[in-house]
Amino acid sequence: MTPRTLVQRLPAQPLVEGAGVRVLRTIGTPALRHLDPFLLLDHFGSDDPQDYLAGFPEHPHRGFVTFTHMLDGRMLHRDSLGNAGEVRAGGAQWMKAARGVIHAEMPQGEGLLRGFQLWINLPAAEKMSAPAYQEFPPQAIPEIRGKNVTVRLFMGQYQGHTGPIVDELTAVNYLDVRLERGRFIHPLPATHTAFIYGYEGSLRVAGSLLPPHTLAVLSPGEEVQVEAEAARFILVAGRPLGEPVVQYGPFVMTSREEIEQALRDFRAGTLVRGGTQ
Repeated sequence: MTPRTLVQRLPAQPLVEGAGVRVLRTIGTPALRHLDPFLLLDHFGSDDPQDYLAGFPEHPHRGFVTFTHMLDGRMLHRDSLGNAGEVRAGGAQWMKAARGVIHAEMPQGEGLLRGFQLWINLPAAEKMSAPAYQEFPPQAIPEIRGKNVTVRLFMGQYQGHTGPIVDELTAVNYLDVRLERGRFIHPLPATHTAFIYGYEGSLRVAGSLLPPHTLAVLSPGEEVQVEAEAARFILVAGRPLGEPVVQYGPFVMTSREEIEQALRDFRAGTLVRGGTQ
């Protein structure tokens, strides 16, 4: 099988989002605006409540999917669809904003809060479809243990197991990997866009060093090879859409006209009803 190589290395950029939450961003920065079909990757992590307690009060989305993976702590979600729930350490949340959702994500309690949020683009034909929401407790996520490696499988396949979250539009694979030592090898669809983000310890991806809090964009290929001593990383891959991306903050469409319509809908209070078109 053809191994994927490291074609771009991106150190995370510190930013403040929401009402004052400190995050580390890799996808969605001037260095990498998008990585089709991925629009944004934020890594949040702090044991200082001042870095996160302000949270993410009500804000809108249109045109994409958000996926939140909690490593530590708890986040309370409420949205305009009537959904309310707490995403806990080890659990996840998948929300298809599509034609429009207004939601809030508020950290609960104190102590260490850590996790990821990934934005996944929707095809043009699906951007104005009905929103949807799914929440997954820690016990719903398969944990596959092998020699020196533990994989928590959120989306896709690994050694005969299938993750509970299925995204048929972009066929996303999302694995959270703990590698104690040695080599991790995993096959991926050859044409999928793929990246690795290391968040504990240093890795070697196809022989190239990847420091912590760094994203590695991978070349096309049939398998990923990672070597490490006591490291953790996420491996993410998805089928590219090959469509225009026009973004204005929390709205991601395929033309400026669609963005202007989203803004009109939001100002008119009709965003969550599919707009005024």
